[in-house]
Amino acid sequence: MLSYSPPPCLHLHSHRYPHSTTVSSSLHRNLNHPNTQAPEPVLRIHNSKTTSLLRQPATTNNKSENTPHRNENEHRQHRDSSQTTGDNPQTPQLTLPPQEKQNILEMSLVTKRPPQFPGSIYSNSLPSLQSVLQTQNDTQRPENDEEDEEVMIRRALEIRRKVTAEVFKGATKKGKFGITYSTNMVNRLSEFIDNVMIEAAALKRLPEFKDSTFNLRAKVVIDDSNVVPLIRWLKHNNLSYPKIAKLICMSKGNLYSIRRLVEWLKTIHVKGEFIGATLLKSGDDILQRRFEEFGEIVEYLESHGVRRDWIGFVISRCPRLLSYRMEEVKTRVEFYLTMGMNENDFGTMVFDYPGVLGYFTLEEMNEKVNYLKEFGLSTEHVGKLLAFRPQLMGCSIEERWKPLVKYLYYLGITRDGMRRMLTIKPMIFCFDFETTIAPKVQFFRDLGVREDAIGNMLVKFPPLLTYSLHKKIQPLVIFLMTKAGVAEKDIGKVVALGPELFGCSITKTLDVNVKYFLSLGIRVRQLGEMIADFPKLLRYKVDLLYPKYRYLRRTMVRPLQDLIEFPRFSSYSLEERIIPRHKIMVENRVNFKLRYMLACTDEEFNERVADKVERRRRFESGCMDSALSCSQTVEGARILWGHRRSELEELGDLVHFFPNVNNNEISPGNKGFVYISRIVQCVSIEVPFRESSSCMVPRKYGKIEGQQHR
Repeated sequence: MLSYSPPPCLHLHSHRYPHSTTVSSSLHRNLNHPNTQAPEPVLRIHNSKTTSLLRQPATTNNKSENTPHRNENEHRQHRDSSQTTGDNPQTPQLTLPPQEKQNILEMSLVTKRPPQFPGSIYSNSLPSLQSVLQTQNDTQRPENDEEDEEVMIRRALEIRRKVTAEVFKGATKKGKFGITYSTNMVNRLSEFIDNVMIEAAALKRLPEFKDSTFNLRAKVVIDDSNVVPLIRWLKHNNLSYPKIAKLICMSKGNLYSIRRLVEWLKTIHVKGEFIGATLLKSGDDILQRRFEEFGEIVEYLESHGVRRDWIGFVISRCPRLLSYRMEEVKTRVEFYLTMGMNENDFGTMVFDYPGVLGYFTLEEMNEKVNYLKEFGLSTEHVGKLLAFRPQLMGCSIEERWKPLVKYLYYLGITRDGMRRMLTIKPMIFCFDFETTIAPKVQFFRDLGVREDAIGNMLVKFPPLLTYSLHKKIQPLVIFLMTKAGVAEKDIGKVVALGPELFGCSITKTLDVNVKYFLSLGIRVRQLGEMIADFPKLLRYKVDLLYPKYRYLRRTMVRPLQDLIEFPRFSSYSLEERIIPRHKIMVENRVNFKLRYMLACTDEEFNERVADKVERRRRFESGCMDSALSCSQTVEGARILWGHRRSELEELGDLVHFFPNVNNNEISPGNKGFVYISRIVQCVSIEVPFRESSSCMVPRKYGKIEGQQHR
């Protein structure tokens, strides 16, 4: 029988339990004793302040007693273990839960003590990692089967990855980053963590790191890469942590290239808020390319109309340009220059929509240009159209253009009408007709606009479809019906005849004109009728309307009713149409209504004047012949008056000039008698003219500007 006495550093305490022993250590403990065989572990039930798992080599006094009770399998396991260990004592096998084993594996690789809550116990002594792994392997694998090596390697790599992440998190904390920011950053840097782990393992081959721990080597790799100062610098340049993490992973360990590229983007005036998006959207190999290639692209764009201060804006809106080779950039630029664009048009086009150079393939660009040519446009016209509205290249043919063309054709718009809409307002072909155009068309139908008039209205004024329905169209309709006096039955007519009104400002143009016409003495209802007859009346400026009105009232001596009956008078030029024709009427002593005076061509007007002069000549000659056969009495004058009354009406409504002449009654005391007497005497037909007027006073109006006409 072998006897075993504990070393002087250990104190053995006996308890009332026969098979229980408490062992405590004051200095150190030795788990492996050279002269003992594999003892069974002793359960500790003594001190509650320590969590060390101590193992006491038990005496072998009772070994012979327990030996007969072992079965054949136990002898076989003991024989296998003795062959593997040789003379060394066997490591005791522990029975631990899987979760506790995993915690022990992780804690064995942690360098710093994890935070504990107050009063908790921290174990400074853990079971050996080899014993835990061996126990874990024995519990997870079947009997007589060895665990796959690959699974063990993967488990070890996962543990090393967690340790590297903890080391990196500690480095970011030293860089004065918050815990949340450091955790979020580490969670997105899986590729960089793996790279650090590989380099730290490679440092083991160097002599100076031969005996160093993995944690120390990982810390050295992180410090040498200067990743923490780089994160601080990128964060200072308005980059969020997801963008920073993606850039670090894209660098593939070459972190210095990130700083160089950011500095270069600043030299071409890329703003800080767009630097991150520019780096991430410019391609995966952007950090591996030479800066000379970027400089060639910038110089080529500058030589073709793109200004130097525009380059940063263009690159930030289309970062994909930096991913193209120089030959690809030249091909794309030549595609637009061959359509008749000059350098200025090309430069402004790229500035307005930088994606026109980089977001589409050459096949898509050719397909869209050919589709636009089907509207009857030449290559040069398409080039001008794209230079004016390059956003057309961003529209899909199948999803945007073809449905819109079918809808416009349903409204009765022909190909020529579509070409007019495309050339005047190409932005219409960039809209989704279901959400933008169809609601407006339905609103016009509800107003009373006829189906055949909607298409003509849109072709006449294409910008109407670009206005907001709730902010522009509906408020203007409400204004016309409330402030301008347009009746509900006429609002559809006004919209159909004058869609240009929707392009005017309500406060700056329409409301000012309405107040001006009301100040002239025109009633609201009359103004509404004028607008229904001529909707463009409200579009003219007051500075242009007032001189025409003053000439109508003072020089032409026309009443306000003439303007109400013919509101188009305000649309004619005063110097080129109104004054010249009025002079012709004065010279020929004829009179016309405003409608017949202005709403005709010069040839038609001259024919009307000549016809009027001829009819007056015939009237004068007829009066002279009639005077020879008539008496010079009042009765003869009355008869002559009745026969020639219709002719006098044609000569300027002379009958209504005399207020006392009604129903062919003439008395010697009125003015009609005086003039008719002169007619009877065959002297002449005198038509009253003022020195400043060439036309007789119209019927039913004897007062102009407060004076009685004579």
